[in-house]
Amino acid sequence: MHTATNILALQSELQHLIDTKTKPLGALGILEDIALQIGLILQTHRPVISNPRIVVFAADHGIAATGLVNPFPQAVTAQMVLNFIHGGAAINVFCRQHAIGLTVVDAGVNFDFGDPVSLNKLIHAKIGYGTLNYLEGDAMSRAEVQRAVEEGRGVVETLFHAGCNCIGLGEMGIGNTSSASLIMSFVTGIPVEECIGRGTGTSDEQLERKIDCLRRAAGLHAKAIAESAMGTPGGPGQAYTILQHVGEFEIAMMVGAYLKAAELKMIILVDGFIATAALLLARAIDPSVQNHCIFAHTSGEQGHEKMLRWLGARPLLNLGMRLGEGTGVALAFPLVQSAVNFLNEMASFESAGVSNRESLGK
Repeated sequence: MHTATNILALQSELQHLIDTKTKPLGALGILEDIALQIGLILQTHRPVISNPRIVVFAADHGIAATGLVNPFPQAVTAQMVLNFIHGGAAINVFCRQHAIGLTVVDAGVNFDFGDPVSLNKLIHAKIGYGTLNYLEGDAMSRAEVQRAVEEGRGVVETLFHAGCNCIGLGEMGIGNTSSASLIMSFVTGIPVEECIGRGTGTSDEQLERKIDCLRRAAGLHAKAIAESAMGTPGGPGQAYTILQHVGEFEIAMMVGAYLKAAELKMIILVDGFIATAALLLARAIDPSVQNHCIFAHTSGEQGHEKMLRWLGARPLLNLGMRLGEGTGVALAFPLVQSAVNFLNEMASFESAGVSNRESLGK
């Protein structure tokens, strides 16, 4: 058992190791912070990243069937899942480049993946064939929320027992930036119109329609979500209620995945707008989850920067990306690996026989 005293001792040891490498103090910038954080997550001064993996959760959304918030048809979700399992998407390219494993999960796609290739290369955890339209009522039942969260936990636990200690979460679902915007607004209190971005391929006219639609959705569910707080706004009960009213199956599974990864003391790499919205809910359920998180990038979604600022997060990259799939995680991973490598492999002043500032004063 790691007591607070042991953790402080480990933190002191790690900081000493980082500070006495053959470099000026702080010269590796954020990489030094990441090295310290990973050492604390894995509870060792010699951390090793083992079997890194990105999990992409995919699902469809009732709102997307209306076309009100999405320029692409709902069928694209299933088409992209097939692209993932055949290796042709951006996330496949970047995972191959950086030797990261990839797992694709059917959380609730409105399609039956029954062919032999899909059966072998896809985790079948479908809660339903898409959620309901949250403009007309709840997106899902409380039982479906619980099932989705548990499925997400189970996926991560299986990967952990297969030797993975570093995980990133991605998503695919036409229309899911809309759900993420509503989640962000309900958790942070930021007006929903300030949370909404273009998503993928949205014109100015479509964006105005999307804003109007989500304002109506926020108004429809605001009372029930506020009443669910039970004196603790932003707490666990409210997080599950937000999922029930305006969430999606893949986002609920990501919440469970974050919770389990933190429980198992894994390194968590956080992707973009939707992945961070799921983290807001996981953090409401267990605030310690964020201690395990390294934020990969700032996406091109205008709400994401505000969300990161609200979390006090420092993302590693800012490439203007808004693709999802976990692509930001895949691109940031080499920097995370570099932080571990310098901690383990870089010489100290003493071992290299190099004079440092302290020795010059003697």
